[in-house]
Amino acid sequence: MKKRILCLFLGLTMMFSQVMTVSASGRKEELEQEKAAAESQLSAQQSKIDDLEAKKNALTQEINSLDTDLVNLLVQMDILESDLTNKESEIEQTKADLVVAEQDRDQQYADMKKRIQYLYEKGGDNGWVQLLMQADNLASLLNQAEYVQKLYDSDRTSLENFKAVVQQVTDLNDQLESEKADLVAMQAEYQAQEANLETQLAQKKATSADYASQIATAQNQANQYVELIRQQNAEIRKIEEEEKKAAEEAARKAAEEAARKEAEQKAAQAAASNNTSNSSSSNKTNNSTGSSNSNTSTGSSNSNTGSSNSGSTSSGGSSSSSGGGSVAYNPTGAAVASYACQFVGNPYVWGGTSLTNGADCSGFVMSVYAHFGISLPHSSSALAGVGRGVPYSQAMPGDIICYSGHVAIYIGGGAIVHASNQKDGIKITSNAAYREIIAVRRVL
Repeated sequence: MKKRILCLFLGLTMMFSQVMTVSASGRKEELEQEKAAAESQLSAQQSKIDDLEAKKNALTQEINSLDTDLVNLLVQMDILESDLTNKESEIEQTKADLVVAEQDRDQQYADMKKRIQYLYEKGGDNGWVQLLMQADNLASLLNQAEYVQKLYDSDRTSLENFKAVVQQVTDLNDQLESEKADLVAMQAEYQAQEANLETQLAQKKATSADYASQIATAQNQANQYVELIRQQNAEIRKIEEEEKKAAEEAARKAAEEAARKEAEQKAAQAAASNNTSNSSSSNKTNNSTGSSNSNTSTGSSNSNTGSSNSGSTSSGGSSSSSGGGSVAYNPTGAAVASYACQFVGNPYVWGGTSLTNGADCSGFVMSVYAHFGISLPHSSSALAGVGRGVPYSQAMPGDIICYSGHVAIYIGGGAIVHASNQKDGIKITSNAAYREIIAVRRVL
């Protein structure tokens, strides 16, 4: 009976140990799967962070480039403001000179009228009679008559000179007003470029801030996955330690039980040996031989084998290259220049692109080339970077002449056609170098 109770206790102990081992092994396998999923999510978050960082860095470079463009534009605007101030001063001085010239002309005309009135209106025929009477001789008469004629000639010459001076001052004033209109058009173009750059900067900075927010969120999620994996690793190590302790405890108890059973068998054998008689020694021997069947306990250890499925995915990609579009035919620069000159006299409209109803300088160039199937930007600063650069000494009809804040089309012979300003509209200027040339671009 005692043996049965001990065997039952040993069996229950081993069963409980196996149940605990199976339960711990199941939890460990579950943790391993959760850990693999967390590591996969962590890798995805890290890839997302790297992608966002790359986009943010690229955007930062664009923002720095736009900042540089804006600084350069503000410098040009300051120069333009100074030019406008100087031009207004020249216009005011010219207007003052015009007033003085007109006053001199009017004074000369008034003096001339007085002399004519004196000789003709007041003196009449008697004036000539008095001139004849006062003359001592014919030579004196002729001298006086010649003097009067010279006086008339001098008055006429002075009056013509004053008229010429007044006309020159008037022409100079008109020229200065036209140049001022050019500067005002440039100022509007610069202001539009400034507004465009500031809008782009605001948008890109907002996008950069959004990237930073996304990076922070992704980094926070990645940190959570890192913490989860740390906790899972700790729990896995704890389970492994418990499994190790349980295995050691089971082995210890099995060894103790085996030793106890062996001791009981030896004690039983000793007692049987003392109680038997010498006469039954042969039977004792047989009995001891029969009872010497030792119970062997076999322990079975369950080994869990885990299988890992490894899958490989192959992805194939195909790349295609597409060539850039080309115009339906190849126009010559002369054709471009000839076509552009058809619109001379049409109005200048800031921000416009219509060759008939009005265009600004970059809109005029853009629309002329659009007629020949060539797409160009609607910006004077952007046009300075299209096509390829050539020196002005090698400029050909159809080339784009770029100034600070202005563009024109070269038509040959040192002349350009361009949308100048609101006063002059689209016109031809005979001297392409009337302002400093920044670049000459050839897109044909």
